[in-house]
Amino acid sequence: MGRDYYAALEINRNATDADIKKSYRRLALKYHPHTNRKPGAYEKFNQLAEAYDVLSDPRKKATYDKFGEEGLKGGIPLQSGETGAWTSGYIYHGNPDKIFRQFFGGDNPFADFHMKDGNEVAIGFGGLRGRGVKTQDSPIERDLHLALEDLFYGCTKKIKISRRVMNEDGHTSSIKDKILTIIVKPGWNEDTRITFPKEGDQGPNSIPADIVFIVRQKSHPRFARQHNDLVFTAQISLEKALTGFAVEVKTLDDRILNIPINDIVHPKYSKVVSGEGMPLSQDPSQRGDLIIQFDIHFPQKLSAEKKHLINQALAI
Repeated sequence: MGRDYYAALEINRNATDADIKKSYRRLALKYHPHTNRKPGAYEKFNQLAEAYDVLSDPRKKATYDKFGEEGLKGGIPLQSGETGAWTSGYIYHGNPDKIFRQFFGGDNPFADFHMKDGNEVAIGFGGLRGRGVKTQDSPIERDLHLALEDLFYGCTKKIKISRRVMNEDGHTSSIKDKILTIIVKPGWNEDTRITFPKEGDQGPNSIPADIVFIVRQKSHPRFARQHNDLVFTAQISLEKALTGFAVEVKTLDDRILNIPINDIVHPKYSKVVSGEGMPLSQDPSQRGDLIIQFDIHFPQKLSAEKKHLINQALAI
């Protein structure tokens, strides 16, 4: 049947958000390991945290109410038109102290509590905010995949996020969408971090987490990137490697470079074309280099006559 989060919090399925908070507050204080040393108290405290984590979140609660614990944790089918076949399942982080601190605020939620009748904890303040110092959640990091052309020219990316925001009453919350705009500058490197301060979920007793996007460069069909340089690999025959040729390179801005190669091309040889690489992020008017490397195709077999001619040609 799965876990009954409502039973864990000693409420019924018609409970309001305020009922859920009230019950968690009462039971969490009753079973907190700082005040309850009885066997099984910590397990109960952990169950309360997971139940509250699910039922206090409108999306998790709606999924649980309709599909139960199996659907919540295993994922449910997406609506038609959405990508993927199933939603990602809920995973409880297993840290009841984190839920407790977020609910009451501060690193020492018992600082404003006093003991009553030896085993009950009474709250010495009103409401849910508490007097503890608010703590900020860890940053939420997401990859931002960009094409090499995006990093060459620069671009604007708009990303929609869904976040929990507090309602005007200061106790309840709702899920709202927001568009974050990222101005990608020419020359940005892999691992560039773009931070949106305090754009994570809001809570009554916590500072919203920062949202951080980390640049991940997509692979490119013609170029590899080495810092500010671009590397192009030309496929050539052994004949061209020994006798000279010209290599054509189509640049990221759609120009055709015709580069003469008059040197003998050996396996470690490369040709550097200055100023044809990536823009420098500090000064986009300056650019790195284009490095041309060569993949030499050797013949698989030679006739005796051709071997003789090659020996004559290469004899010193």
